[in-house]
Amino acid sequence: MFNILWLQSGGCGGCSMSLLNAESPTVMTRFKSANINLLWHPSLSEASTDEFIQLLADILADKIHIDALCLEGSVIQGPNKTGRFHVLAGTGQSMMSWLTQLTEKANYTVAVGSCAAFGGITSAGNNPSDACGLQYQGKIAGGLLNSEWLSPAGFPVINIAGCPTHPEWVTDTLMQLALGDLQRSDLDELNRPRAYTDHLVHHGCARNEYYEYKASAINLGDLGCMMEHKGCVGTQARADCNIRPWNGGGSCLKGGYPCVNCTAPEFEQLTHSFTETPKIAGIPVGLPTDMPKAWFVALASLSKAATPKRLKDNAVAKQIISPPGKPRGRL
Repeated sequence: MFNILWLQSGGCGGCSMSLLNAESPTVMTRFKSANINLLWHPSLSEASTDEFIQLLADILADKIHIDALCLEGSVIQGPNKTGRFHVLAGTGQSMMSWLTQLTEKANYTVAVGSCAAFGGITSAGNNPSDACGLQYQGKIAGGLLNSEWLSPAGFPVINIAGCPTHPEWVTDTLMQLALGDLQRSDLDELNRPRAYTDHLVHHGCARNEYYEYKASAINLGDLGCMMEHKGCVGTQARADCNIRPWNGGGSCLKGGYPCVNCTAPEFEQLTHSFTETPKIAGIPVGLPTDMPKAWFVALASLSKAATPKRLKDNAVAKQIISPPGKPRGRL
């Protein structure tokens, strides 16, 4: 039996809501297939406060072993590093204090969502609650736990980043841990599972034909590529959202909204609107990850010159108004 304790701290609970949308099979069916036992979850468990506090006491006394400690939401360190802005109900102790103790008892510690991984939305702006991730403060290694910390199983905090996380990013990672199939080499440079961060959001995007010809959307809801004018950073964002659609068919881009790179640290710390593309001399600041700027500019100019009228028309429309057809002047 692989025991999981799931706690929530400074966040909205969106990752749990997303997790419950796991389909074919459901989240509990997946857990059962990997012999995963969810000891406690704040939204799913029926245990009373007293029963929960006794569970924590038994864990600290080594009467109950936890294989994975999952945290959803950022660690609230304020005020003045006391953690008293978030006291775990019924215990008199800060969640920060509980996490410090429990991370030493679990074989693996898992940050579920960008808040738990890097601080996320909760740490945005002036960060009055002094929120941080478990092992990162934004892009800087070292949050609640120092940058060199390793779990009893020899792993850093496993950062399943996303806002919210795709349900399969969570279930796949936990099932890999339960089956002993996750290695350190399966984590990327930010300790995110490579199963989804070895891809770009751009991969599989339904707007890729518009991207190839730089046929750009002007307004939200237009069919065209949203990179040039509407802030999309899917060519830089590390995730498989368009390869592994949400609920079998959806993604932010399919819903008409640009990718905001929510799996990355400090995605929330923009100096401009999420739906605005910052430019210098008319060239977008954020260009594809692996392409030199000069090459992109040259290819973009050629692409725009060759853009079919069909794509130009459809790019700024809410629905397809010009379907594919036989090129004029050809057999």
